[in-house]
Amino acid sequence: MFNYYFNIGLIYFIIGIAVAFTFYFLMKKRVLGKFWGALAIAIVGSYLGGVIEYIFGDVIDKLANVNNAVNIFPPIITAFIFVWIFSKVSEKE
Repeated sequence: MFNYYFNIGLIYFIIGIAVAFTFYFLMKKRVLGKFWGALAIAIVGSYLGGVIEYIFGDVIDKLANVNNAVNIFPPIITAFIFVWIFSKVSEKE
């Protein structure tokens, strides 16, 4: 049982890293704290997306699953939204 939740947490962590990397290096968006700020916000957003998926799992159940265990779309979407909002707030300073 531990491995199941550990794998889910690891997948969300990797999604957060990928989103931060994409947002900061590929999309060249400015954020407060540079890459590390984007990474922290993306990881929080990824885990929050996982929580949202857990709460609204019946509604989102139609989306594709990875190995029939983890729905990767909510963490990706929430991580991007969090980093985008963080980028907008960072630009004002």
